[in-house]
Amino acid sequence: MARNLRFNGTGSGGGGCPSVHEDLDSGEVIVHGPPLTDPEDISQLQHLNTGEVPIVVPRELLVDFAPKTRTPRIIDLDAFGKLFATFKHTAWRLETRRRFASDEATETYAQFAAGLPVEWDYDDGWCRNVRTQVEQGKRIERVRIVDNPATPGQLYLLDNAKRNCAAGEDIRNLERADADRLRLPAEDFWIFDSRLVALLNFDGDDDLVDVALITEPAEVNRYAQARDAAWHHAIRYDVFAANL
Repeated sequence: MARNLRFNGTGSGGGGCPSVHEDLDSGEVIVHGPPLTDPEDISQLQHLNTGEVPIVVPRELLVDFAPKTRTPRIIDLDAFGKLFATFKHTAWRLETRRRFASDEATETYAQFAAGLPVEWDYDDGWCRNVRTQVEQGKRIERVRIVDNPATPGQLYLLDNAKRNCAAGEDIRNLERADADRLRLPAEDFWIFDSRLVALLNFDGDDDLVDVALITEPAEVNRYAQARDAAWHHAIRYDVFAANL
């Protein structure tokens, strides 16, 4: 059976593309790079067994991209909400879920489910804060993954996007098949200022319960790479909706 490998990063340069991958099932690390071939160098190695190939990689590759054990800090939803007023430059989200229980408890969802025009509030707390942040030159962006066919919750959020974008967000969509092809993570998360990942934790009823903060540079970099790939291939929400 093929390994379930995740690309962690590369130290590519003029000498090739040495890289680090991680086996998500076993936790093992796979490193590739140019082989060590000088017999005098090889003779100095200890415990080199038959079939093993020594390779040479930059020290920075392992420092930056080798897995590290660091327990994320868990914060409550009030502390999470404050991040949207204190970030300095960018807030970016990947939404991967098929439904959110909090959406289904709203009057706007009831209107949508009944086939009625949704009466969006363009001046609630979220919209006011988005306008405040965007007026300061900050960016709030997100990519929402959509199934084929789209779930009711995903269709609701496609309708919701016009309100959020009117406030100043930039929302785009990506089909799940494309997300899978790009090997995007299944997690639902925000990245703040390309230095802090807020990983959203949901319970079995699809309620958001708490948030894990990740600051370890190699992990943040992995989520940032997913952000770049998703943003590159995602389609503006109105164009995406028109093609459903």
